[in-house]
Amino acid sequence: MKMSISELDKYWFYWIVQFSRDNQLSSAAKRVSATGDGHYYVYLSVALLFSHPHGQTFFNLILGSFIVEFPLYLLLKNCIRRHRPCHALAGFDSGFQPSDKFSLPSGHTAGAFVFASVVNVVFPSLAPIAFAWACFVGSSRIALGVHYPLDIMAGAGLGMGSVMLVEQLML
Repeated sequence: MKMSISELDKYWFYWIVQFSRDNQLSSAAKRVSATGDGHYYVYLSVALLFSHPHGQTFFNLILGSFIVEFPLYLLLKNCIRRHRPCHALAGFDSGFQPSDKFSLPSGHTAGAFVFASVVNVVFPSLAPIAFAWACFVGSSRIALGVHYPLDIMAGAGLGMGSVMLVEQLML
């Protein structure tokens, strides 16, 4: 039996949500998801700017990357207009209210991968931790029922691609 990409996306969505619920991970998913909120990137970047020898490089690269990533994120989200699983799947209740109704790409994941990619450039020894965290942020969005796995992959690609572009222009 062949499955379409859309069917695989829904299958893995339901599997991750069920795994999260079976293992009572919903509250942990909310906490992990919250670490991907945008204001934390500002706080950390400004703190590094004033306290670390590579802080200026980090700040410039993350700022430039978000200047690229955010408008692309908005353009893609509002052009594609893929409804979130919590709004699109009949009978599914996520128990979590997202800020908007469209899911592709995941903004939390894009931001987390911008951050992890900048860490990779400026502090490469911390990259495994940063990328693991970014993957957890993306996974938490699925576990909360507000994104499909393909939304997460698109967000990761958008975040990493934005940093790669800006890195080529700045460094």
